[in-house]
Amino acid sequence: MDLEVDALGLLCPLPVLRLRKRMAPLPSGAEVHLLADDPAAHVDVPHFCAEAGHAFLGVKGQRFRIRKG
Repeated sequence: MDLEVDALGLLCPLPVLRLRKRMAPLPSGAEVHLLADDPAAHVDVPHFCAEAGHAFLGVKGQRFRIRKG
């Protein structure tokens, strides 16, 4: 894991906005873990990854795994 983004307690769309901002300076291939407890994140994060060209690696509990495209 290259970066962990804590978005616990934030509601849509803030987890994805925080994720996008923190991922911006990372190189392609970096693995990012997002901690989010907003139920909408289960829809928003995979959608964000598909739109932005990142790989959604899965979710376990409140931890979302993403590989930057």
